[in-house]
Amino acid sequence: MRGEGTWPPHRGWGRGRGGAQPEPPSAADAAGWIRGRLPDDWFVEPPTITVDREEILIVGAIPPPEPSGDAAGEGTEAERAAAEQGRIARFREQTRDERIGIAQQIEHRYRRHASWGATCGETRELFTTQSVPVMTRLRQPQRVVLDTLVDAGVARSRSEALAWCVRLVGEHAEDWLDELRGAMSTVEDLRRKGPDLG
Repeated sequence: MRGEGTWPPHRGWGRGRGGAQPEPPSAADAAGWIRGRLPDDWFVEPPTITVDREEILIVGAIPPPEPSGDAAGEGTEAERAAAEQGRIARFREQTRDERIGIAQQIEHRYRRHASWGATCGETRELFTTQSVPVMTRLRQPQRVVLDTLVDAGVARSRSEALAWCVRLVGEHAEDWLDELRGAMSTVEDLRRKGPDLG
């Protein structure tokens, strides 16, 4: 069963000969195109748009609910969180059909799945993100690391342990990863400006 916001892939979008996954088209302009395509009244600020080879994730901030008490700040933490979750649920339901239409346009244009999420106050929820298998070969020292995490109960399997390691690196190396992405973007800009040898 297909999830919310997904649609049948475009012909030719998938595995090529021999099972090799072809490179998707450039999504360098995706953030700008998507922000221009979204309705102006959905989010209180420009959404965060994250792109990789398989997926484009759009996460926007929606207005928080009014405080439940007579004065700002009143009400329990649980009530605040529940109100924010309810506001996100309302946004998800009210925008579902239009988000699916926009996702189809994104997927046709960029050959990547479009996924959605929303933040409200301190609450963040992702609706339709993809879980993509990534095959890799590991030598024994790396396998021992994964097995240690499994044996310690941190993860239930090697694949879950590997995902845990990736999340940990992402959390503790975000500044370095941002610099690396910036450098890659500069290289891509220079490549596009180079001579046409075709």
